[in-house]
Amino acid sequence: MSAMQSIAKQALAQTAASDIVIDVHGLTKSFGDRTVVRDLSMQVKRGTIFGFLGPNGSGKTTTIRMLCGLLTPDGGNGTCLGYDIRTQSAKIKTSVGYMTQRFSLYDDLSVRENLEFVARIYGLPRPAAAAKAMIDRLGLQGREEQVAGKLSGGWKQRLALGACTLPNPKLLLLDEPTAGVDPKARRDFWGEIHELAAAGLTVLVSTHYMDEAERCHEIAYIAFGEVLTRGTVKDVVANSHLTTFTVSAVNGDNLASLAAELKARPGVEMVAPFGTSLHVSGRDGAALEAAIAPYRDRPGLDWERGAPSLEDVFIDLMSGAKDNFQ
Repeated sequence: MSAMQSIAKQALAQTAASDIVIDVHGLTKSFGDRTVVRDLSMQVKRGTIFGFLGPNGSGKTTTIRMLCGLLTPDGGNGTCLGYDIRTQSAKIKTSVGYMTQRFSLYDDLSVRENLEFVARIYGLPRPAAAAKAMIDRLGLQGREEQVAGKLSGGWKQRLALGACTLPNPKLLLLDEPTAGVDPKARRDFWGEIHELAAAGLTVLVSTHYMDEAERCHEIAYIAFGEVLTRGTVKDVVANSHLTTFTVSAVNGDNLASLAAELKARPGVEMVAPFGTSLHVSGRDGAALEAAIAPYRDRPGLDWERGAPSLEDVFIDLMSGAKDNFQ
């Protein structure tokens, strides 16, 4: 290998390394005798929207706090933004925007005052101009002087997003940011997130909404402290190896009794109601076909084979997860 080839190879390696914003291995965290996060490893590339999914108490928030230096892991190691998560947490914090589950700005300050305050805290050279630019960018014009505590949930969320991105962080951490927000506000919020990611900002978001998970570039499902699956939504669904049928009542009858019967059949691993239909799933396609065969010709039922939904996959994963409270 020539000297030029060696230099080029090193440059490519450095570029590839710089594109990895989060690189952690074996993270573990316990509180008392309960392990909240167990042996978590992950890599996240720059500009990626990475979703953490899982039930309440699954370890999503604890993981996010370890990544941004707010909590020190009991075991494991790694880097965030190139800094060691154990020894350089102070440097990580200065480059991270963190939006908590609860509105954390001042209720008795106006929209403008809150943004100007944040700008001053971070030492931005022209706080008033920075606040005005963010107000314009997020469509908060006309609400500049409105007291933050009187804003609706959607506008509070937008203000909070503006505050945590005002100092131009390299990494944005969002902890269930759309809880209690109406569908239109959630859609607008995700439009902003994708614009930020397209500009190179890396985003980690915890959520338990399936439609939000589908908006992420990659997802990881955490249950009781352990990562059960990760990848793109397409990959997660494909790797579940679930076969799913949808059954609907043609005459609109209640399917509760049918659900109870199907749950007792060998080969049926999950029956979940979706509106006026049931999703019937199993990992062994042949066994599932045999289980539902007696019902395929039952009058009033319409059967269709389809792809499992993301919710089907997560319900199936949860059924095999071990509760760390027990």
